[in-house]
Amino acid sequence: MTDTAVSMSVMSRVLRWSGALPRISGLIARPVREAQGESGVVLQPYRGYGSSDGVFLIGRVFRQSRSCSEARRDNLLADLRDIGRRIARRAVPHAAGTARFYGAEKPFTTDRDGYFRVHLSPALPPSHDHLWHTMELALEQPQAVKAQAQIFIPPATCRYVVISDIDDTIMHTGVANKLRMLWRLFVEDAESRVAFPGVGALYRALHVGTSGHQQNPMLYVSRAPWGIYEVLEEFFNRNGIPIGPILFLREWGVSWTSPLPRKAEDHKRELIHNMLALYNELPFILIGDSGQHDPEIYRQIVDEHPGRVLAVYIRNVSRDPKRIREIEDLAKVVAGAGSSLVLAADSQAMAVHAVKHGLVAPTTLAEVRDEKVASADTAQPPATYNIQRATPAETADAVSRGGLQHVVETGSEAVPPSVIVEPKTPAARP
Repeated sequence: MTDTAVSMSVMSRVLRWSGALPRISGLIARPVREAQGESGVVLQPYRGYGSSDGVFLIGRVFRQSRSCSEARRDNLLADLRDIGRRIARRAVPHAAGTARFYGAEKPFTTDRDGYFRVHLSPALPPSHDHLWHTMELALEQPQAVKAQAQIFIPPATCRYVVISDIDDTIMHTGVANKLRMLWRLFVEDAESRVAFPGVGALYRALHVGTSGHQQNPMLYVSRAPWGIYEVLEEFFNRNGIPIGPILFLREWGVSWTSPLPRKAEDHKRELIHNMLALYNELPFILIGDSGQHDPEIYRQIVDEHPGRVLAVYIRNVSRDPKRIREIEDLAKVVAGAGSSLVLAADSQAMAVHAVKHGLVAPTTLAEVRDEKVASADTAQPPATYNIQRATPAETADAVSRGGLQHVVETGSEAVPPSVIVEPKTPAARP
């Protein structure tokens, strides 16, 4: 590349960043201005979920400095000041308050990071007229602050619950690297380059089900810190992904005095167990990726709750031999339980399986294809291989004999094949 070409490339990137910086700073600063409690102590709830028997909510209480000026101007300098206010938030531990929901009251107290959790059972039956219900929150100590939280309760028409990872499942990796994620989100066309092509159409189809009116619960889990919650909400809106409770597995504890993330225990398995207990009359669909610990966690869930999991969809993002072995272990357990495993790098392969098993409407295939085309993804879906035997035990044995590993290794590095593992005769559902 010539010096002129290099200079033009650098200039182009500088211009793109200069145009993106105000939008990025505006988004990062926005939660500070919109948090309930403009200055002093802020009570900030996140979206909750539940049923007529019980509901769950997570929120945080923190202090933030007063706004830089009463008459705020929309400019980069003001945004940067507000970003500083957000980073400098100070958790309020041991803050006390009360949650009220359909005739029930429950006190809550914040932990050392300022987070509180509410689990209560409504005293009155929630209204059937809407999906999102209001929980009233009142903080008494250290000062009086009020807020309202939104709780999702699925209707009687729902048929299953979807639990999905976010990182490398819905979106390309970037949550851990916030600058890279923001670059993709605001500079490189968020709709086509941040989300995996077709994922928005697939998730919308899973949410509404075959009838178009099921309103199945969509619960999302991530390894990201709570501080990036609003960024992910923006990502969901931009990509047409159904909004639902977003649950994070840890708080990184990043602050001016402690700039490195604090190590915390992974609670994903416990979260899923709680959801299985809450929606005890509904089957589940689990969606994750091959690059982290989803196969190990999902294997234990299927093993401990036989018959509760309709299907496991794993986005194939890793060719590491160790990860393939973990997926093999998952496939054996899923097949032995009479359920289905789909390992695919492409959303279309997951959609084909979901349509075949009556989980989504047939129109989903065209919607996923159209979304892929709109995102400039014109590549043909990779080949799909089936590991299918007459019974669950025979299907699991076929995986044990290396069937899945052989198929995965036949694909190219750029286009890994899709693999479906399921018995011809599925197990009876409880």
